[in-house]
Amino acid sequence: MKIVRTIEALQEAKKSLTGSIGFVPTMGALHQGHLSLIRQAREENDVVIVSVFVNPTQFLEGEDLDAYPRREEADAKICEVAGVDILFMPTIDQMYEEDELCIGAPAVRGYILEGQKRPGHFDGMLQVVMKLLNLSSATRAYFGKKDAQQLALVMQMVRNYFMEVQVVPCEIVRDEKGLALSSRNAYLSAEEKERALCLSRALKRATKMVMAGELESEKIKAEMLKVLEEADRVEYVAIVDRSFKELQEVEIGNTIILVAAWVGKPRLIDNIWI
Repeated sequence: MKIVRTIEALQEAKKSLTGSIGFVPTMGALHQGHLSLIRQAREENDVVIVSVFVNPTQFLEGEDLDAYPRREEADAKICEVAGVDILFMPTIDQMYEEDELCIGAPAVRGYILEGQKRPGHFDGMLQVVMKLLNLSSATRAYFGKKDAQQLALVMQMVRNYFMEVQVVPCEIVRDEKGLALSSRNAYLSAEEKERALCLSRALKRATKMVMAGELESEKIKAEMLKVLEEADRVEYVAIVDRSFKELQEVEIGNTIILVAAWVGKPRLIDNIWI
């Protein structure tokens, strides 16, 4: 595995590559969720490139940019064992110059749910993802479904800008109790981890209701909020279609149920696709 830290070194390393390129963009602190993306990229491509970059433009003022978990040595070892060919670990100066062109998230889908709670977040996310997709020359890029709105916006960006890369949605990975894996889970105490399970339990409650024939969104959300009382604060419960339009009734095969809540220090998100 080659570890490269500059754009020039990445371009040089790519010269010897042949065949399809699978790319996994990450912010590091890698866990089994990231590893599942890397494994899928390894199975489906000739070459695998992983990036580790904590992108400052997607953090809002007062968020955890400085405290965000960073484990470069461990991340490199995980990538090596997983069969990654190139690990790209650039600095901020490599990725950004002083007076940058900006990419704006769509005016509607970029400013609801996560975009409403974190205005400007998706602008920064799309900006860095476009840079990384271009730098990697990816044939396929792998994104987890846990960040469902991010995934939808990346797919829209690829479509709107006619980018020649296939975005591959990957299933959410959970721990043995059902908590969706996230680098920010490192902030949780043992007691908070137990309470954080209310997110996945609320989604299970919603799934059972749908399986029993209840499709009315407001009734499902009301039951989910009862389960979410263990959280310190619920930011939203939403039922939308794959285009992130609010649904009055669940549409089987075209629905995402999402939740965001604070438990202890971290803000956690989870969802289920129905």
